[in-house]
Amino acid sequence: MSTGSRHARAVACDSRSSHRKAKVMEFPSILQGDSLTRLLQGAAAGAALTMIVGFNWGGWALGSTVDKVAKDRADSAVVVALAPICVDRFRHAANATENLSELNKISYAWDRGSFVEKGGWATMPGAASPDSAVARACAEMIATLKP
Repeated sequence: MSTGSRHARAVACDSRSSHRKAKVMEFPSILQGDSLTRLLQGAAAGAALTMIVGFNWGGWALGSTVDKVAKDRADSAVVVALAPICVDRFRHAANATENLSELNKISYAWDRGSFVEKGGWATMPGAASPDSAVARACAEMIATLKP
C-alpha cells in the first residue's frame, strides 16, 4: 500500500467517526413538554376566538347562508316588482268595485291573498299558476285603495 492510500483511508475513518459523535439537533425549550402543551392550547383558543368573533360580529358567513340570503332577497325583489302589476290587473277588472268591497270584508291577510289568487290577478303572463307571495303583497296594496 502506498502512503497516499493509507492517508485516504485514515481520513475516511475520521469522517465516519466524527459523524457518529455529532449531536442531534434539539428543539427549543418552548416546543418541549409543558411549554408545547400551553403553546398548542393558546393556538387552539386563539383560533376558536377568531372564528366566534368573525362569524358573530365580523361579517363572516358560510356559503349556504349567503345562498339563502341571496335567494330570499331575489324572491322579495320579484314580489315587489310583480305586486303593482297584480294591483293594476285588479283595478282594471270588469267588477273591480265589487271585488274591492268583497276583499275588504275578509279579515285575515292570508285569506285576502287567497281571494286575489282565486281571482287570477296574481297569475302573471306566461305563468301557469299564481304566486302566493305576490297575491299577499297585492292584497295588502289593494286594501289601501279607496273604492
